[in-house]
Amino acid sequence: MTSSLSRRDLMRSGAMGGLGIAILGSIEAIAGPAAAQAAQTGLKAVGYGPVVADPAGLLALPRGFSYKIVAQAGKTLLESGEPTPSDADGTGFFKGKGHDGYVLVNNHEIDGSEPYGVPTLPGLTYDPGAHGGTTNIEVDRHGNRIREYVSVAGTHNNCAGGITPWDTWLTCEETEQRAGGAFQKDHGYVFEVDPFDRDANVDPVPLKFLGRFAHEAVAVDPHTSAIYETEDAGSPNGLYFRWTPPRHFRGRKGALRALALSDGGDTAGTLEAMSCFKGSKHIADLSEATQPGTQYKVKWVNVPDRDAKTVSVRKQFTNDQITRSRKLEGAWWSDGGAYFVASFARHGDGSVNEHDGQVWFYDPRSETVTLKTIFGVNPDPEQDTDYDGPDNITVSPYGGIILAEDGEGVSHLVGVTKKGNAYPMARNELNTSEFTGPTFSADGKVLFANIQTPGYVFAITGPWGKPDEGDKH
Repeated sequence: MTSSLSRRDLMRSGAMGGLGIAILGSIEAIAGPAAAQAAQTGLKAVGYGPVVADPAGLLALPRGFSYKIVAQAGKTLLESGEPTPSDADGTGFFKGKGHDGYVLVNNHEIDGSEPYGVPTLPGLTYDPGAHGGTTNIEVDRHGNRIREYVSVAGTHNNCAGGITPWDTWLTCEETEQRAGGAFQKDHGYVFEVDPFDRDANVDPVPLKFLGRFAHEAVAVDPHTSAIYETEDAGSPNGLYFRWTPPRHFRGRKGALRALALSDGGDTAGTLEAMSCFKGSKHIADLSEATQPGTQYKVKWVNVPDRDAKTVSVRKQFTNDQITRSRKLEGAWWSDGGAYFVASFARHGDGSVNEHDGQVWFYDPRSETVTLKTIFGVNPDPEQDTDYDGPDNITVSPYGGIILAEDGEGVSHLVGVTKKGNAYPMARNELNTSEFTGPTFSADGKVLFANIQTPGYVFAITGPWGKPDEGDKH
């Protein structure tokens, strides 16, 4: 989620010049002038209405909605006695069979500098020199906390991930950290986490066939078990990947682990990078697209060395071979394809055009990617009606999507209706830390989401229903 060079740094350095897309802010860019006017004047509500200030100074929500604190870093306790780890990030919700209950698998994006690491418990630790990982949080049907415990430890910078069709969680290391110093093993892998079977998480196994790079998130095709992966990296910008399983592979609990441990498991299946075309024209960077509805044909290019033994995966290609994007972030499988997010782009990072967020949809049947939503460069991040830096994504059971904002200034959970109108779902009243991990319960009655720093996990409930689409544009 984090970046050494923020949008604010780039804006101060003059990277705002020569804009290639709308400069009126995100609401104008993705929702049109009518929606922007409505948001600013209150003439017509979009979504669930304006958010209302929280007397507790934590989470502003639309009228009628409320929240509970499910976990708080340094305050709530794990079953093993240690405090809840810092930096809650990507999160998956799982409903057990029968009376098994409900579980959140919660990533912790810890690089070692945070106050509360994931305890390196015996049997659950990949590398004792790393302090990221995942915790499983059991909740009841109303989102009330029951218990929390370590499910995977000894991983590094666990950012986002994704839910599999067989009800496990794939947690992603956003790093290319090599063994050395405190680190006893290489990092930059994906690990599978079982939400209910604790024994299945013993002796964590890196899924090396998915590549070693700065993984952000994944989306899994329930029909083919293909896994689509985003890479959050720069210099050069990152890639979008597809892993195709070997013939006769059948996705189920334990199958990925067994494949990784099998002979030749490190290179099982095929890992490829996306290359986009508009007719015969190669698209070198996704920032070339400035209008929703823009569609590119996709071809896939084989990754030469997926473990990046000598050269980072994204550096193994020339720009005419693949399509890059700055800050590829969240991913979610829905509507027969994979949604994925590009958080922002600036000329200074090599992007063709500047924006403060794109949402793409990959359709495996037509082998195309389509730009669904674009946020214009935010002229004033301190304004409550301006949004920038979408990151984690979930598809709402009530229509549209929910995005976790990781931008500058005021931080929101941002909804986008099916018509493309943006609305605030929540506002961080505590600080300017990013939102992370939005995910709905199976019955759609609870939206779970996190404020990464100082580390809160919330359960949000209220009068859910189809969000108001607002005025047409």
